[in-house]
Amino acid sequence: MKEIVRAEPAGFCFGVKRAVAAILEALKTTEDGKAVWTIGMPIHNPQEVERLTAMGLCVASSAAEIPNGALVLVRAHGESRTVLKELKDKNVQIVDMTCPFVKRAQNLANSLSEAGYHVVLLGDREHPEIRSIMGYIEGASDVVADVEDAQKLAKKPQMALISQTTQQEELLASVAAVLVLRATELHVCNTICRATVDRQEAVRRLAGKVDGMVLIGGRQSANTGKLSDIAEENGLDVLWIETPSELQEGWFAGRTKIGIAAGASTPEWLIMEVCNKIARM
Repeated sequence: MKEIVRAEPAGFCFGVKRAVAAILEALKTTEDGKAVWTIGMPIHNPQEVERLTAMGLCVASSAAEIPNGALVLVRAHGESRTVLKELKDKNVQIVDMTCPFVKRAQNLANSLSEAGYHVVLLGDREHPEIRSIMGYIEGASDVVADVEDAQKLAKKPQMALISQTTQQEELLASVAAVLVLRATELHVCNTICRATVDRQEAVRRLAGKVDGMVLIGGRQSANTGKLSDIAEENGLDVLWIETPSELQEGWFAGRTKIGIAAGASTPEWLIMEVCNKIARM
């Protein structure tokens, strides 16, 4: 009999809950024949997105694909001002579900760049959240993924450091320590959301208490990737899966106490399916 220990909190954060609730409400109340659209995956969990598209959600790759007059929900990652203008030009109905933490980072990027700061963003250049924040910067900027990237930056009179909301605070502090030597004035903004920190701390608490950790989350989910890194750094053997079908019976051999953690875009129904399958193994 295997004992299952869940990291708490795990699964949907406030911003994702809010976005999914808005999608479900829109799908329920929209007029017959009027589709509900998002640009890109509304959250980074393929299984939840598949459930929503089966209910009628349409996912476009760009604003150009969205028909005039449609109902568009801006996903939790946010969109750049350029994309929002494209949508407004199409006379669409916009429901902005940008996570408040992302919105704060967007606003800071805008105000600091207008004040003359060279804005440095810590995160993944290709992540939709970083692209949305970049869309609020008026002047020059850089994106760094780690300390090594930060060390390559030229010196500036004024620098501002803003983080993708799903980064680790330790990395933000390390990058800030590098940039303080590259700027006469450095303005550091801790824009990492509390939900991200709480989930990271929950994974750390599992270390030494379980024989291994099953991590549930989409492969494109940045915050799930950070949970995997933290678990491994703290000596946990990690099995990262998206669905119960990926559970490997051999991985559980000799393990009696299994930790369960999940990214901020992982729905509760999927976490329960995984837990139930492990209990039957």
